[in-house]
Amino acid sequence: MFKKFLIPVITLILIIGGTSISMAKSNDWDKTFPESDKVNVTKVSFKNRYGITLIGDLYTPKNKPSEKMSAIAVSGPFGAVKEQVSGRYAQTMAKRGFVALAFDPSYTGESGGEPRDVASPDINTEDFSAAVDFLSNQPNVNSDRIGIIGICGFGGFGLNAAAIDTRIKGTVTVTMYDMTRVTAKGYFDSMDEDARYALKEQLNKQRTEDFKNGTYAKSQGLPDKLTGDEPQFVKDYVGFYKTKRGFHERSIGSNGGWNTTSSLSLINMPILAYSNEIRNAVLIIHGEKAHSRYFSEDAFKKLKGDNKELYIVEGANHVDLYDNLDKIPFDKIETFFNEYLK
Repeated sequence: MFKKFLIPVITLILIIGGTSISMAKSNDWDKTFPESDKVNVTKVSFKNRYGITLIGDLYTPKNKPSEKMSAIAVSGPFGAVKEQVSGRYAQTMAKRGFVALAFDPSYTGESGGEPRDVASPDINTEDFSAAVDFLSNQPNVNSDRIGIIGICGFGGFGLNAAAIDTRIKGTVTVTMYDMTRVTAKGYFDSMDEDARYALKEQLNKQRTEDFKNGTYAKSQGLPDKLTGDEPQFVKDYVGFYKTKRGFHERSIGSNGGWNTTSSLSLINMPILAYSNEIRNAVLIIHGEKAHSRYFSEDAFKKLKGDNKELYIVEGANHVDLYDNLDKIPFDKIETFFNEYLK
């Protein structure tokens, strides 16, 4: 049953140092969550190491302390935009006294990159480090106190960033997917070598067609209507992305799918190869009833040190940790960052 729905779910799935940063006040509230009167929001742009311009919303508490603040970069879920989940997390953390940046990854949302709707284990990891570049150079941020929050597929990319970027002092992953593992091996590692080879043949054939046609074929996204036969987690995704609860016009999860050939790099480049070398603190959060729980449990087993924690949210499924304020453990997240961003 999981294998049948593999491809659809994966699809959800100042001038400083020569980098131009433009800042303008956000005028129209285009988020899927309510605006807080305790936070200021500013539209920002910055470039990653590949020259791609990333667009983010910078949330800051209105009652700013006199000293420089700790900061957090937030992205995810896979296929979402900053106006959905990451913005909700960023705004909440700003209400709690942090500078928080929610950003669209390369090739998605308002961020740059052509062609559109491309996923890359390398570039999406780099996007987190580019966000740290930006935050490190803000006058109200203490550059020694920066953390990240990666949600869903960007939990895996966030761990990968923490493995290479020692400036990241604390990493929180929420309802994490390892997109490279699930693409290469299927859910619960159900795809064997022969099945993977067949998938690679299919994807490389599509590359030839894309070149000939001058376009990029899209993979199948979430269904607009459910038949009732789908696994519960697919129903949960549809209940978020396809309804008023979480729909956004720029979100891949809400509208269509990723470029089909994006899967090639995800198959070939496992992102958690060096996660055991992360020395800074990590908090891994997952729902007790989430179909994806095993990604977090397995990732946690690989981590070393006494500053790592796996936190299971009782009764929560995967999507509950997108927007269910009764389930998202913001107190736990705040306590973690207060301890390690100091």
